[in-house]
Amino acid sequence: MYDIIIVGAGPAGLTAALYARRAGHSVLVLEGGVPGGQAVTTPHVENWPGTLSISGPDFAMGLYQQCTDLGAEIQFAAVTGFQDQGSVKVVLAGEEQFQGRALILANGVQRRKLGVPGEERLGGKGVSYCATCDGSFFKGKDVAVVGGGNTAVEDAIYLASICPTVWLIHRRDKLTAQKYLVDGLKDKPNVKLLMEHKVMEIQGEKQVESIRLMGPDHQRILHVSAVFAAVGLIPDNAKFSPPLALNEYGYLQAGEDCVTNIPGVFAAGDTRSKELRQLVTAAADGAMAASKAGQYLGGL
Repeated sequence: MYDIIIVGAGPAGLTAALYARRAGHSVLVLEGGVPGGQAVTTPHVENWPGTLSISGPDFAMGLYQQCTDLGAEIQFAAVTGFQDQGSVKVVLAGEEQFQGRALILANGVQRRKLGVPGEERLGGKGVSYCATCDGSFFKGKDVAVVGGGNTAVEDAIYLASICPTVWLIHRRDKLTAQKYLVDGLKDKPNVKLLMEHKVMEIQGEKQVESIRLMGPDHQRILHVSAVFAAVGLIPDNAKFSPPLALNEYGYLQAGEDCVTNIPGVFAAGDTRSKELRQLVTAAADGAMAASKAGQYLGGL
């Protein structure tokens, strides 16, 4: 029996583990993938206070090491749900069960898919959702990035350093990424913008060979070796509801205090309903959730 079980080893979950351990609680962190969450796929973290620049993987590994050094237990298991038994929260991971007195959900979000023909069939064969993970496989080849937000522009800038031409495709007439990132495109002449274009199909026999686009008044075929989709994020919270309440977009209903509708269950980071999803807000959520969990445990 643990004092606090934390689902997710991203910045929110690991920060929660850090604060919980410093408060003297026994902590188990369950992670179904790799520690670090979305930060791992970021080439450069430049918006963390006090740090001019650090790679996403280095940032994540430092936080992971800090938690384990303090005695947090981290196990790699994909959580499939939980049961609320009052003073005991049972977390399910396949056939395994873990018991805790309080539960913090910091399971983050997943990359949204394009939903076009060829995407599933060519997954892992040129279709990717992580440029920093898979970009090196396409060094020296022309590629496309789909999206207009921060992740899409970051991906395009990164790929521009290893690919001859990077097509940045966005369905709207203006990029939504932060200004400093958009300005960074000016130093990358091999990034070609295709605004008001939508991907209709990803083509290829055994691997990506081209994509079919629809523009304002015509279609065109773009010959590329890879497509990196960066079109937003979706929460993965259906497995927790019911009993936990979700908003209309599928995010866990929890305010700035990270308190959910179930006593002893807290939500932190990108998984909860909030206006701003950044590393610093995820860490703040983690600290708050750990504090609230400690208060809850003290009242049992």
